[in-house]
Amino acid sequence: MDTKPTESKTLPSAQARPVKLEEAFLMTKFGLYNLCLIAISGIILAAVLLETLGISYVLPVAECDLLLTTREKGVLSAISFAGIICSSHLWGFLADTRGRRAIILPTLFLAFASSALSSLTTNFWLITVMRFLTGFFISGPSATIYAYLGEFHGKRNCSRAIMGASFVFGLGSILLPLIAWSIINQEWELAIPLLGIVYRPWRLFLVVCALPSFVAALVLLGLPESPKYLLSRGREQETIAVLRSMYRWNAGRKVPPLALTGVLQETEAQQTKVRREQAASGKSMMGLLKRMWHQTAPLFMGSYLKRTAILCVLQFGIYLTSSGMYMFFPDILNRIAEQQGKGVQRTTVCNAVYATRFDIQELAGLGGNGTARSDLCHQKLDISAYEHSFVLEAIYALGFAVIGLIINAVGRLPILVFIFALCGTCGVLIVFIDLPLLAIWFYLILLTCGFCISVVNACTIDLYPTNLRAMAVCISLMFGRLGSIVGSNLVGFLLDTHCELTFWISGLLLVGCGVLSFFIPNIYKRNVSEDRLSVSSR
Repeated sequence: MDTKPTESKTLPSAQARPVKLEEAFLMTKFGLYNLCLIAISGIILAAVLLETLGISYVLPVAECDLLLTTREKGVLSAISFAGIICSSHLWGFLADTRGRRAIILPTLFLAFASSALSSLTTNFWLITVMRFLTGFFISGPSATIYAYLGEFHGKRNCSRAIMGASFVFGLGSILLPLIAWSIINQEWELAIPLLGIVYRPWRLFLVVCALPSFVAALVLLGLPESPKYLLSRGREQETIAVLRSMYRWNAGRKVPPLALTGVLQETEAQQTKVRREQAASGKSMMGLLKRMWHQTAPLFMGSYLKRTAILCVLQFGIYLTSSGMYMFFPDILNRIAEQQGKGVQRTTVCNAVYATRFDIQELAGLGGNGTARSDLCHQKLDISAYEHSFVLEAIYALGFAVIGLIINAVGRLPILVFIFALCGTCGVLIVFIDLPLLAIWFYLILLTCGFCISVVNACTIDLYPTNLRAMAVCISLMFGRLGSIVGSNLVGFLLDTHCELTFWISGLLLVGCGVLSFFIPNIYKRNVSEDRLSVSSR
């Protein structure tokens, strides 16, 4: 055990003083500890994706077991996002007042439990309720993890760390079509009379999609609260302990302990701090509502109002396409493959959709026992659906790596404008292309607008102080999830009758988001401290 005399010998005179947290992060270096944080954050992001988007592979093959109409598919694909929206404000508030880790850890366990239970449901309403609860709980880590990861890094490495986690998330998301292909396309089934269900591969797939949440929660048991949050709550010694642990992991156990005696408090609006502390003293429901109000209201006041509005609109537009249109991606590819199997080689995406639509009564084929007609049921997905989904996830993984490498040099604005313009243009052109393979590739490009989510989140973290950061990310992502709900239901309601309109809406909305990106505060400015640190590191 280290003693004070021994520690004092390791303290250079220049460092035997309190330092700003930004300087303390430089002292801890960037190494193994940071990489572990980036990896676990990426796994958590991948867990969120599996929990929310994995249902898109279930919809085409569970329609007979659950007797789903196209509109019910839209509802079921969006209900997890509805749960996320309902709880985003709560989790954002609790993350800012109770701690980032204190929210992420239990919600991961609860999300796993509710997702596993949803695999045992017998009808549309039961699975809808369970998927809602899954979204309600997975909302905790889905936004808070960005603040948690960012608060272990200074300005120099914050954006890179977030993009690094997004790269790990991209690698993990590649597993989604692989897992779906390896499980869903099997032919086994197991009758469970006690529950009144036939346990088919799609049910097991839901459980497997929930496993990363469970694994991530177990790993998080060994990680501390973020140092920035600890410091903002006046817990300086705990902050120093975390920083010393980071240094020990990054520099090696053989080096002397980190020469750090104190960390200076970050600047926080005194009025906001006083109001938060006064509200925190109340234990009643009114006290809770007051604290939530004081934590949320500043985001929509003064200089924060403009940036909050812009970020919320951007996330709404991104999620409407990247999640809403993605939910029907496997289903639409399955329909195109069905048409090609009949010898149709020249057709637009929407014409293929119109040619393969069916009536739910025909699907059910009720013959007295309520079972579905086997000749109309899809128990498997065409291999092309998995192949193109795999290509999409590979593009995401590679794209996040490239963005992480160039974001500091190029800046966030050019990246946002390029992605929005490219994806939006492809979305509009899909309506006119009658070569199925080319149309599918344009569809893939349309869905890559999800690259912008992490870039916008990086902007959000830089635009708000520590005491509002998690709430700001949660609020902006709450509007993003609202976009997912609107997008999923939009496709569910329009796909069979006005397919072209769905692509027009998503394409033009992305182009509008590209224009709006120019109005993000400070988006033109490169971070001066980042530039200086980058130069000094060379």
